[in-house]
Amino acid sequence: MPDAKAVRVLVTPAADCIVGQWKVDIDTKKQADEGGAVSFTLPDPIIILFNAWCKDDTVYIADEHARNEYVLNDTGIIWRGSYNRLRPSVWHYAQFEADMLECSLHLVAVVGKMGPASRGDPIRTARAISAAVNSPDDNGAVMGNWSDDHGGGTAPTKWLGSSQILKKYWKDKKPVKYGQCWVFAGVLTTIARAVGIPCRPVTNYSSAHDTQSSLTVDYFVNEKAEIMEEMNSDSIWNFHVWNEVWMQRPDLGTEYDGWQVVDATPQEQSEDVYRCGPASVAAVKKGEVRKPFDGAFVFAEVNADKVFWRYNGPTQPLKLLRKDMKGIGRFISTKAIGSTFRDDITEFYKYPEESKEERAAMLTALKQSASMFSRYYLNEDFNDMHFDFELRDDIKIGEPYSVVVVMKNRSRTQNHTVTVTLRVDTVNYTGRIKEGVKKETTERLVKAGTVEEIRMDVSYDEYASSLVDQASFNIACMAAVKDTHYEYFAQDDFRVRKPDIKFKIEGDVVEGKECKATVSLTNPMPIPLKKGVFSVEGPGITKTLKLRLPGDLAPQAVGSVGFTFTPIFAGKKTLSGKFSSDELDDVDGYLEFMVKEVNVPTATNGDAPLATSEM
Repeated sequence: MPDAKAVRVLVTPAADCIVGQWKVDIDTKKQADEGGAVSFTLPDPIIILFNAWCKDDTVYIADEHARNEYVLNDTGIIWRGSYNRLRPSVWHYAQFEADMLECSLHLVAVVGKMGPASRGDPIRTARAISAAVNSPDDNGAVMGNWSDDHGGGTAPTKWLGSSQILKKYWKDKKPVKYGQCWVFAGVLTTIARAVGIPCRPVTNYSSAHDTQSSLTVDYFVNEKAEIMEEMNSDSIWNFHVWNEVWMQRPDLGTEYDGWQVVDATPQEQSEDVYRCGPASVAAVKKGEVRKPFDGAFVFAEVNADKVFWRYNGPTQPLKLLRKDMKGIGRFISTKAIGSTFRDDITEFYKYPEESKEERAAMLTALKQSASMFSRYYLNEDFNDMHFDFELRDDIKIGEPYSVVVVMKNRSRTQNHTVTVTLRVDTVNYTGRIKEGVKKETTERLVKAGTVEEIRMDVSYDEYASSLVDQASFNIACMAAVKDTHYEYFAQDDFRVRKPDIKFKIEGDVVEGKECKATVSLTNPMPIPLKKGVFSVEGPGITKTLKLRLPGDLAPQAVGSVGFTFTPIFAGKKTLSGKFSSDELDDVDGYLEFMVKEVNVPTATNGDAPLATSEM
């Protein structure tokens, strides 16, 4: 029988309610009892979030699987590498761990400078989050560092997830050192999902950074086939990671609803603050670059034209060497719903390269650009010689590799003498040349109707001392045909493949029970690996495990370390790890497996399937 003195009250916040922490006071009065007023104060505050399950909320997603993936999933995949070597890495978002929600609300309201009236608007909230995650102008969560010196902090390649970053920030209220684009994107995903906004990280390969708002990426090359860094303000990153958030855009119209780009990496200021977006993906595809916010910058990242100019001195005109309309914005990638597979979403950002629709979108964007930068000079027509620049791919770190240019003389009568310069430089993932590795210049007579090949071999000893942390190279070819004005230039990015970390679990994994596992790595290098350390995160591991190899790891030898973990909850879980040593760094891998409920009968055979870090 119900208690006659108890009143049950249902409080339903409005769909556009201010997101944040609320104090709740309830006043009641019986209509038949003039003096029977009762007041109640909830002892603890409640927190209102955006609600992707509510049809009246502007972040509503109809697909339940999408809601589960983009709001509830606490572990995901972020792709790194290069367009010819896609590399998935696990990231633990950990949005439900202690302090994550409180820290996220602090970043939105205090660091993002969001007044209460704006906190029910996901557009303004997403824009505030993109500013609050980085640190240059507001002491946000993560300090960027693209140098080789990570003293006083943690190298970006060593983070496994957002938890340690945001817990440290919540404790100290100071930017955590250090991050690069995938770290900013991983942390932004955590914050957005914590406050209820559907969010996913997105990787764009061969991503343009257009500093002049010209919608082109312009490179200046000298006679040695060297990119002239002092003249180049634009750049092309091997990959760049930003985020998409799902919401309606009542400020733009229903055709621009859906996924919106937000980017926390501090590249350019937007309205005097380092932030980017939200920019409608649908508007980017159409070339509508004036739609708020920052659509022109995002359009250039995925669809700029890559233009190479030959620089002959301050008093000489620039000469167009090459226009590449297909080199920017490749394999735009995010994690597929419900699996670790890659979902290619390039078609949502642009039409097929060089199609009528894609060129029309580019023309639309150019007409809206305020830049007066001159786009093209005429290059002399010369069709006798055809060049094909090749890179022999799929090379493991420690192995030699080759760069080849194939020259075909299509004339039936005329021989041609060609001078070819091949060069290899190490490059960081933002496209900046770090150090020269090797350069060779060769002169070759190509007789009429014949094909000649010039090859440059690069040994491990030649490139080992120049390797940067992500093992990337820039390969360039400059060819000049004597007795003509024709010059050919091409370049490409290349990354040697690092080994995979592998996990193995003994028997079945059951919630609440200790499990034994091993993590291992095969040394691919021709030298021993010294001071090798595995870093491991996973279910029930509250602090990152640091597992040291007992000694040096000889070439081609397998090093493994055992550890235990106790998963707390049943369901699909992930172990992820990184390996570092004096000679080899930024190596990772992961294993997805099922944790069974404690009362479910267990099987007795087989190990969980392995999933590794390279594709």
